[in-house]
Amino acid sequence: MTDPIDTEDLQPAASDAECPRCLKPLALCVCDTVVPIENRIGLLILQHPQEQAKELGTARLTALHLTDAVFKIGLSWPSLAAALGRPADPKRWAVLYLGSMRPEDFPPGRELVVLDRKGAPLPEQDSALDEIEGVVVLDGTWSQAKTLWWRNAWMLKGRRIALKPQRPSLYGKLRREPRREALSTLESAAFLLSRLEGRPEIEAALLASFARMLDRYRASQPARPARPDRRRPQQRRGRQR
Repeated sequence: MTDPIDTEDLQPAASDAECPRCLKPLALCVCDTVVPIENRIGLLILQHPQEQAKELGTARLTALHLTDAVFKIGLSWPSLAAALGRPADPKRWAVLYLGSMRPEDFPPGRELVVLDRKGAPLPEQDSALDEIEGVVVLDGTWSQAKTLWWRNAWMLKGRRIALKPQRPSLYGKLRREPRREALSTLESAAFLLSRLEGRPEIEAALLASFARMLDRYRASQPARPARPDRRRPQQRRGRQR
């Protein structure tokens, strides 16, 4: 899940031309460095329609990185198979949805946890993770992800996964984060797939592309003028003449 961009001091990237693959301004495009990775665990990214215009969104870039990834825009689909465009058993898929889960609720030593329908960790975590064939990631703000979750009842047929990242998002000050564990869609998918497949190179490749995009964005921003010193001048002590 992603969070709203803090646009108070941000400007659009310099170029108006868009890349036909990632649909980002050419100033931000990193498609020339993306080498698709063959992932064993399938990925389905469902993007809330209001998230499409976010210049720093990562959903399309995430899908470009993986050979088994489907990217869809919308609010609801009748089934997992309809969203994927192929047959699939929702009981073998998991949805990445944090909900009300807090870091202190995680079992000790676990970075990700499989939850039951009531949001409680399942007793046999490793076996539950081994059964997963694919994951669904919801792309949008917290409220938009909640909308997607409740408008697609088939998600309740599968597993639910929550993440406990050990570091904050690479967005840094470019986004307001209501919770420290909030990550971009790319970071969430990279974190999850790398752990499920035991392949840290998946996370390394995706994060490298994300960092390049953010570097290009920051380079496209005009230099900020120095803020005036608004502190009140100190009054001179002693008698005035």
